[in-house]
Amino acid sequence: MTQNPKNIAIIGSGLVGSLLSIYLKKLGHQVTVFDRRADIRNTEFSGRSINLAMSNRGWNALREVGIADQIKEIAIPLDKRAMHVIDTPIYYQKYGKDGEAIWSISRGILNRRMIDIAEASGVDFRFEEKVWDVNLPETKLYTGDTEKGEWTEYGFDMIFGCDGAFSRVRHKMQRRSRFDYSQDFIDVGYKELSILPNADGTHKLDKNSFHIWPRGNFMFIAMPNLDGSFTCTLFMPFEGDVSFESIKTKAEAKSFFKSYFPTVQNDIDNLAEDFFKNPTSAMVTMKCYPWAYWDKVALVGDSAHAVVPFYGQGMNAGFEDIFVLNKIIAEYGDDWERIFQEYQKDRKPNADAIAELSYRNFMEMSTKTADPKFLLQKQIEKRFAGKHPDKWIPVYSRVTFSDRSYAEALAEGDAQEEIMRQVMGLPDIEKKWDSDAVEELMLELLKASRL
Repeated sequence: MTQNPKNIAIIGSGLVGSLLSIYLKKLGHQVTVFDRRADIRNTEFSGRSINLAMSNRGWNALREVGIADQIKEIAIPLDKRAMHVIDTPIYYQKYGKDGEAIWSISRGILNRRMIDIAEASGVDFRFEEKVWDVNLPETKLYTGDTEKGEWTEYGFDMIFGCDGAFSRVRHKMQRRSRFDYSQDFIDVGYKELSILPNADGTHKLDKNSFHIWPRGNFMFIAMPNLDGSFTCTLFMPFEGDVSFESIKTKAEAKSFFKSYFPTVQNDIDNLAEDFFKNPTSAMVTMKCYPWAYWDKVALVGDSAHAVVPFYGQGMNAGFEDIFVLNKIIAEYGDDWERIFQEYQKDRKPNADAIAELSYRNFMEMSTKTADPKFLLQKQIEKRFAGKHPDKWIPVYSRVTFSDRSYAEALAEGDAQEEIMRQVMGLPDIEKKWDSDAVEELMLELLKASRL
């Protein structure tokens, strides 16, 4: 459907801002996107990204607006984790059922493609035009250089803040009465590194796996790119015995990679160079409410709910915001005040749920994936889910390969974890994990929990 056309501004030309612009343009609106940064299509990549893991929610949003096929051209399906545990051969953990996969996409390449699609649809992009103030009641925004007294005023019918965890639009909303806001930095940072392709352009590691090197307090991951390289991310404490602070020279960096990541021996020189070339970045969980100001201004994506990246759902959650918003628009037409109220009421509990799930997954990926007891638990769950697929859907599958809400996934995951706590407490569970008695106990506990 189309709406009565409005003149709409979007602040932020990232993934969420560019996709939202495509949706709004398709609904018949005039759309202008502002970004303080230069056009990403004309710049070098920054060295501070994590490859994206597109899953069901993201694909749903892209299909709805008819661009999924164009995006799949730049993505690689990953159907399993490849676990690199010290003194153990690489082993693989399937993500879900046959055919289920997450898709590795370079953030920069995807953003460039999305801006191209948006621009071709008639969206106007204003790069290197920083929004420094927003008048919420009058939906005016101001760009330019305040120190030089050079600024421009723009008037719009509506403004969307898609400008990330440190949003200028949200900052203005925070000054209003009864606006709740919190941010929580974790003491672990991240640094982007890379594994180069083989001389013939092939990948040095399995190209259809999400590679993880779990090392307790720190972790290394690698995701494939189309050119044969891998974008890698080192997650590590800022300070401490083994930390970003503790590695001061290239020789120390090489020793670190040689000691802890022997399966990437051939790229140690390159990794050590990247270690000092690329910045160390922080990770934050940000929550706020409300997300909308009457029928005039709304927050979408990280500006409303930034999460740590350990479930690969930051982009997917932002895209799902747009997908849900579009469904609500179809129901309420031009009643934008009702649209925004329903949008934030639907999305806020789910944003809080994925924030919690993302933090928990960091603990799982960094410390538990090398724990024999944890691996046994996953083996029991996988066996039970295979025999009773209608009764047991793992929480990872609920989040990644399902359209059901994040809040539901969190609640049902908690109930499943309580069942598994009782199962793993059985005497000699290591010997009888695949017995009928364990299966029967799980069925009884499931019935009692009403899952």
